[in-house]
Amino acid sequence: MANKKFEFNKGLKDLNESDLNARIQEDELRLKKLEFAHAISPLENPMSIRALRRDVARLKTELKNRALGV
Repeated sequence: MANKKFEFNKGLKDLNESDLNARIQEDELRLKKLEFAHAISPLENPMSIRALRRDVARLKTELKNRALGV
């Protein structure tokens, strides 16, 4: 699992800020759809909501770090 996070973070370095913003918006929309679908009928894998929420947080953290120059 740690390897997956490492690969995800490594892939973020190749994206520019506009790509990061686009991916954040896309993933947030997908997250809302998943949460809505889960409210209507339980998902087969509800942990996918958590994973997507964490991915969005990683994207936002990378964007924030770039803005701060870290």
